Parts: sequence; C-alpha cells; structure tokens
Amino acid sequence: MTAPEVLHAPSASAHAPVSDAALQGAASAALHIDKLHAWYGESHVLHGVNLHVQPGETVCLLGRNGAGRTTTLRAIMGLTSARTGSIRVFGYEVIGVPRHRVAPLGVGYCPEERGIFASLSAHENFLLPPELKTGFSGLSEDEIYALFPNLRERAKSPGTRLSGGEQQMLAVARILRTGARLLLLDEISEGLAPVIVQALGRAMNALKNKGFSILLVEQNFRFSANLADRFYVMEGGQIVLEIARADLEKNRATLKGLLGI
Repeated sequence: MTAPEVLHAPSASAHAPVSDAALQGAASAALHIDKLHAWYGESHVLHGVNLHVQPGETVCLLGRNGAGRTTTLRAIMGLTSARTGSIRVFGYEVIGVPRHRVAPLGVGYCPEERGIFASLSAHENFLLPPELKTGFSGLSEDEIYALFPNLRERAKSPGTRLSGGEQQMLAVARILRTGARLLLLDEISEGLAPVIVQALGRAMNALKNKGFSILLVEQNFRFSANLADRFYVMEGGQIVLEIARADLEKNRATLKGLLGI
C-alpha cells in the first residue's frame, strides 16, 4: 500500500526510543497503539493504552461505561482534543496526522450514533462515503448485499424508516465499499433484537474470513465471545487485562469482577 505524502515516520524527538522488535511489531500490525494518552479539553481520559490488532484478527475492547473504550476509537480517528503516544495503522504513524488522512489508510469507523440521513433512501445512504485510495479493494455492492440481504430489499426506503437493526447494518455496510480493511465498530449490537444480533455476528465472521481486521467495542459479552480472537478489558482509561478466547473460561471470575457479567 502506498502511503499518502503527508504520512512520514515520526522523528526521534516525537516519541521515546523503542526497540527494533517493537517497531517490527508495529509495522506488521493492522493497528498498534503504544502508551496512548488522550484528552477532551482538560479531561485526561486515556492513560497509557497499549493494544494491537493483527491483520485478519478480531479484537474486542470490553469495559463498563466510561472506561475509555469509545475514546480509544475516537483517538485513533483523531477525534479527541489531544493525543500523545503512538498509533500506527498498517505501519504508519497517525499521531499528528490530520484526521482526514486517517481513513485513506484503510480505516472504517462505525460510531455508536449511526448517522443515517432521513432525507435519503437506504441506497443513497449506502453510497454516501466515497471510495478511497487506500491500497485495498472495497467490497462490491453485490458482496455487501450478500452480507446484509435486508438492505437490498429496503434499498428504496427512507433511511430512518428502516428498523434499528437495519440501520445498524447500513451503518456497517457503507464503510465496506470505501476500501477500509481495519474496522472500528462501536457497540453495533446495542439494543437490537437477537435475530439481528445473530445476523451481524455472521457478517462479522464473514468479514474476518475475507481478511478484515476488526476492533470491536462491546458490552454484549455473549455476542463478542463468539467473534473475537482476543479481548482487552479497560478500566479508568487503561488496559487492565488481555485474554485470548481460549482462556475466557478460566478468567470468568476476573471478568465478572471487572464487568459484572
């Protein structure tokens, strides 16, 4: 993938020295966050977050409300007041890069508020995001509609006439045609009927099989437990626990204490 001209490796003074192994790991990861601090105005929200997502991996960020999960996604996109530390997307440092340069690296962000336009049809909402020169091929309309068949059926319906589940499908679907290969998904199962949650789960697994990397913020543990390869738990703006899916059961007591599940 060719990087936009504005993206350069940070100077030695921009960050503390790191080892060659750490740099190699950051370069090979779809997402590599190191010692990330973030603020909203005077409020210091993230306190040294470290996490990574490998190509083709699904990672879930768990935590109670206010733990800093959504802020982590927003910090990746440059939507916080200030950031320090390191955020590398497919090897490119984005701290200090203008926010409009992040998506062209291959990042698709689906925030909790879906942003569906009432004055546009479902299909027009779907076509809104431009195809970006990310170095990756976006999914075709047919491929996306195969993932979300409800959207083909409701293509001419006004965006806000769709059910909550269909609107969530639309919010995810429209970033898939842009060329994004790293998906940042914030609470996509929240408040949805079980049948819709299951459909979203099938779509997430299909995207993983197609090579997408996914960072999923969730409170629905049952939903994420069947999707993610690894889990990070946040508390007070920090990562307090990292668990592989194979180790979930033996860490259930710890998770219950941290999450109340």
